Amino acid sequence: MARSDASDLAHRLGREAEAVCRHYLANGRRQGSYWQVGDVRNTPGRSMFVRLRDSSKGPAGKWTDAATGEHGDLLDIIRESCGFVDFADVVAEARRFLSLPHPEPEPAPRKPASTPAPTGSTEAARRLFAMSQPIAGTLVETYLRKRGITALHGTGSLRFHPRCYYRPDEYRPTETWPAMIAAVTDLDGRITGAHRTWLAPDGAGKAPIGTQRKAMGDLLGHAVRIGVPGTVMAAGEGIETMLSLRQVLPDLAVAPALSAAHLAAILFPPELRRLYIVRDNDPAGDGARDSLIDRASAAGIEAIVLSPAMGDLNEDLRHLGLDALRAGLRPQLAPEDVVRFMSLAA
Repeated sequence: MARSDASDLAHRLGREAEAVCRHYLANGRRQGSYWQVGDVRNTPGRSMFVRLRDSSKGPAGKWTDAATGEHGDLLDIIRESCGFVDFADVVAEARRFLSLPHPEPEPAPRKPASTPAPTGSTEAARRLFAMSQPIAGTLVETYLRKRGITALHGTGSLRFHPRCYYRPDEYRPTETWPAMIAAVTDLDGRITGAHRTWLAPDGAGKAPIGTQRKAMGDLLGHAVRIGVPGTVMAAGEGIETMLSLRQVLPDLAVAPALSAAHLAAILFPPELRRLYIVRDNDPAGDGARDSLIDRASAAGIEAIVLSPAMGDLNEDLRHLGLDALRAGLRPQLAPEDVVRFMSLAA
């Protein structure tokens, strides 16, 4: 769509600014010459203002979120409130709203417009991952390298979102922070959920917020999968922990389960014969270890526990160094896996 056509469409929507707001930002209300709502995704609140009439300050339909500094027009409101990714879907929905004819006959019926995905749902997780970008050259890569993780092959399940929404609680406005987005998948590779790690603006660490990590979607039994599992794989809690293991065993498939409870319930690939359980040095890690050993044994899978010297493997990597991590893990591995997985890194 040409820029002039998009501008014309935004202008037409501006003539119906209040109707647009009532339809797409139904959780807000009119305040004088503005529509007031929590944010562009139709969250209840009062930090975002949409101009309803042309004025000396600008045309109708322009909006600003006082909490985040974000701004845009009515096409942005349609995109964000409906959860669209493709601009063509935004245009189609705007035309539908305005009952405008299409400029050219469509060769096939247009698919129905998407509806907003419920917060925290599997569909919301899929849309978030789709809106994110590969991690190469981003703050995610900076963050991981600051944690000693440089072997980033096979990390297609990790992505970067530059302005990921973060809501401290129901009483405070929504914020945006850069974030590492991890796809949680089932054994067939279908995305069932997503995990967000909000990062500091320079990537030097996590964001200075109350809850730095949050998961969404269907997580039970599933995991973030890095590498292709065969007869041998490793499972543990954290993404950074499991990527630290790959610094020493670069060809071993790993599955961060994101919490001790989810680690205990992780599903096994049908071809799996040996499972390395990477534990954290805490009571929850011990409980997950014991449950997973019992489940693996019942399924005829050999379970071997890998223990860190400190709190977790990433602490070992950062504070003790790669050589010490390798030396600590070598005697814990099956001898054949030392040859198979550690030979290139020895």
